[in-house]
Amino acid sequence: MDHIEADKWILAMKEEMESLQKNQTWKLVKLPKGRHVVGCKWIFKRKPGIPGVEPLRYKARLVAKGFSQKEGVDFNEIFSPVVRHTSIRVLLALVACQDLELEQLDVKTAFLHGRLEEDILMKQPEGFVKIVCQLQKSLYGLKQSPRQWYKRFDTFMINKGFNKSPYDCCVYHKKVEDGSMIYLLLYVDDILIAAKNKSEIQNLKALLSGEFDMKNLGAAKRILGMEIYRDRSQKKLFHCQKDYIQKILHRLGMHNAKPLSTPMSVKEKLKNVPHPICQTEQNNALQVPYASVVGRLMYTMVCTRPNLAYAVSVVSRYLNQPQKEHWQAIKRIFRYLRGTSDIGLIYGTNTNCCLTGYSDADYAADLDGRKSITGYAFTLGSCLVSWKATLQSSVALSTTEAEYMALTEAAKEGIWLKGLISDLGVKQEHALIFCDSLSAICLAKDQVHHERTKHIDARYHFIKSEKESRFRKLTLFTTQLTCSQKLSLRASSFTAWTCSMLIVGNSSLR
Repeated sequence: MDHIEADKWILAMKEEMESLQKNQTWKLVKLPKGRHVVGCKWIFKRKPGIPGVEPLRYKARLVAKGFSQKEGVDFNEIFSPVVRHTSIRVLLALVACQDLELEQLDVKTAFLHGRLEEDILMKQPEGFVKIVCQLQKSLYGLKQSPRQWYKRFDTFMINKGFNKSPYDCCVYHKKVEDGSMIYLLLYVDDILIAAKNKSEIQNLKALLSGEFDMKNLGAAKRILGMEIYRDRSQKKLFHCQKDYIQKILHRLGMHNAKPLSTPMSVKEKLKNVPHPICQTEQNNALQVPYASVVGRLMYTMVCTRPNLAYAVSVVSRYLNQPQKEHWQAIKRIFRYLRGTSDIGLIYGTNTNCCLTGYSDADYAADLDGRKSITGYAFTLGSCLVSWKATLQSSVALSTTEAEYMALTEAAKEGIWLKGLISDLGVKQEHALIFCDSLSAICLAKDQVHHERTKHIDARYHFIKSEKESRFRKLTLFTTQLTCSQKLSLRASSFTAWTCSMLIVGNSSLR
């Protein structure tokens, strides 16, 4: 290896091989005649550390070439769940409201703990030909590795008396001796643990460390590219993606761009170009990383930035044939992020963990198909935990129909959220959904305006059946302003709403 940092990479490779040998990942066998063999290769990466916890790390990973696997021979089932980001925010809200301890673990070489169900042969690292590796454990790169790791971890947690949530299969909880709850969230090899007493967390860490090779990261400060700040004296928790956003801005060369106060202009109305585009425009469109940048924006929006929901929903419609104006719209979003990279969600301003939803629609907002936009948001104790802004699946013929369809989507999310928090020990008899359309509320309660609503798809009447039968958990009110309006509309009061929904800069917690 000829590199200025060769010594560090060689050391990382030795550590990886020691982990593989310690775990008894394979045994060496002669290559049987006619057997399919999977390849392997080295992957090198510098992993940023966590300030005050661990320094920059040089990581070398020996991975199988999963693309060379044959379905039905080398693998069958490959699906593996991860915890939902909404579940993470629900836990953060509970941590802030109940002043729980929150700590983090990382599983070293997590996939090596999975037990394979198929007989897989893999080539050795460079230099060996006739002797191959017969895999005994799952290995990074294999298609089924995430699934086998999850099955192993899930079995362990169930055997230790933890309950798996039926609403998110990567959320585990258990009632301890003093009657309080201990929670564990799993995202591949990242683990969050929350409990009232730190001793309970230490006991669980000891259990996990006895079964798996764990890295204790102490109090949770960063997970999945998101930073967590706490002020225990004020019982507040702040959640943002400043480092992630700054990294994207540097990659696009926009770290010195002039900031803007909103992600989209009130007058900005994007649509597909109806006329054929010239070859020059087509070549220019191919040169910009439109799809990958939209993906990064979407991850930012999904994690910590509900105020990007509408803007990201719009620019993501033009992935197939982006034009100059679409790329300019994306650059405007990044100019907004340039000035608001330290904005995020704050939790803990209300100790009453009450679930409340807000629903709204923007009628015929899509200029191409004239579809309306559904927007909803849910808070738990004034902490924003779930949001969405998306095109409706069919064209609404009236504002009532658009609002009714949005209300149904909000009700579906509310049902899931209420089930999740109930499973985590937060009891609430009714979940409130605020809607500013009286006609939609009347339609949800009674079958009114039959001639104008008989064409509505049966699936949107779900809210009516749930309210009348097993649910009775959705109480509908009118309100003059809902936070979901700002997810579905290009409102001029964007900045005021950003403050009202507790999306603030983290300087208040430093």
